[in-house]
Amino acid sequence: MTPQNIILIGAPVDSGKDRKGCIMGPDAFRTARLGDILTELGHSVTDLGNLTAQDTDIPEHDHLIALPQTIGWTRTLKKAAKDAAPKGLPIFLGGDHSLALGSVTGIADYAASIDKPLFVLWLDAHSDFHTPQTTASGNLHGTPVAYLSGQSGFDDFPIVSNPVPTENICMIGLRSVDPAEHAALANTDVEIADMRAIDEGGIRAPLAEFLAKVEAADGLLHVSLDVDFLDPDIAPAVGTTVPGGATLREAHLVMELLHDSARVTSLDLVELNPFMDERGKTASLLVDLTASLMGRRVFDRPTRSFAGAV
Repeated sequence: MTPQNIILIGAPVDSGKDRKGCIMGPDAFRTARLGDILTELGHSVTDLGNLTAQDTDIPEHDHLIALPQTIGWTRTLKKAAKDAAPKGLPIFLGGDHSLALGSVTGIADYAASIDKPLFVLWLDAHSDFHTPQTTASGNLHGTPVAYLSGQSGFDDFPIVSNPVPTENICMIGLRSVDPAEHAALANTDVEIADMRAIDEGGIRAPLAEFLAKVEAADGLLHVSLDVDFLDPDIAPAVGTTVPGGATLREAHLVMELLHDSARVTSLDLVELNPFMDERGKTASLLVDLTASLMGRRVFDRPTRSFAGAV
């Protein structure tokens, strides 16, 4: 395992949806010893603390929830991502998934500056391919993939100078996609492995195929991991639970394969809502998965009991 310079960036974004609680996410990851565990694996870890959203003069919207705050966060995180990427492997500690509006576009700007293609692995129950015009809920955490891939309708947001081509995006774990998103995705080249495909053929094959594509292009890889990628039985601390998600072993296999690829250059950990957790169960699991991504194997992982036994 090659030691990495890991940069932890707290992004307590809680504006992307109406259910609150993700603001506590970054500190929950720290409480679960994310930095210490990565250091124990031999990596150098720098924690930049929690960022704050830029102030904006954009008025509130009658349908879109907390539009000014989400745009402020996008501006902040886009700059933070571009600044951190040359220095190491940034991990964005969320915060809801609207943080990817800024994290991925900032990483894309960095990739363009070194003339490398950027690939995005979206591990999520949802495709997050709404635009501000198509979202029925007004929750902007459902829009980042449309934004980062350069879809229209984001007039008030920072310009996406380096959109990620849809053929460079792979979504694994989908099981809740709205009709408008389904129709829009049908006109793209996004690679999709929904839970039926995973049930039928396993999770390794689609991921291995995507990683081979990243390798062939000598690309950078950004991984965006939403808590609801996981089955809520093992990861309850999320406001958008969808039954039938990835199992513990499937999730660790994904992370181990990503580590083996040596292609991951940035990571989002999003939608952790500690208010809904069970004694830190979900935060600890996300930290364990990150450790697998950064080189820890099954036989190194401490066994934990979440059954409440003392």
